[in-house]
Amino acid sequence: MKIVLVVALLASAACTPVEMRGEAPAAAPTQSACNADSLGDLVGKRASDARADVMQTRSGARTLRWIAPNTATTKDFRVDRLNVYVDAKGRIERFTCA
Repeated sequence: MKIVLVVALLASAACTPVEMRGEAPAAAPTQSACNADSLGDLVGKRASDARADVMQTRSGARTLRWIAPNTATTKDFRVDRLNVYVDAKGRIERFTCA
């Protein structure tokens, strides 16, 4: 009987929530580091490395990702990334920051 009581106490102690110390919660970004609104004049233009440099500079994005039709992409959100959607002919369709 005593063994059952000890096992029950140990099992219930294992279920007690523990406060993690030393780890601060990740702060949500307050504003986007990327501004795709400034790139509207490039819609319909041909995608190129030179345009990629211009788009990164004007949007303030640290990274740029080309997304063509049927391209698999990750769902991770990055405030410093500019997504450039292009059509099958390599023309820019739209921009998003994510």
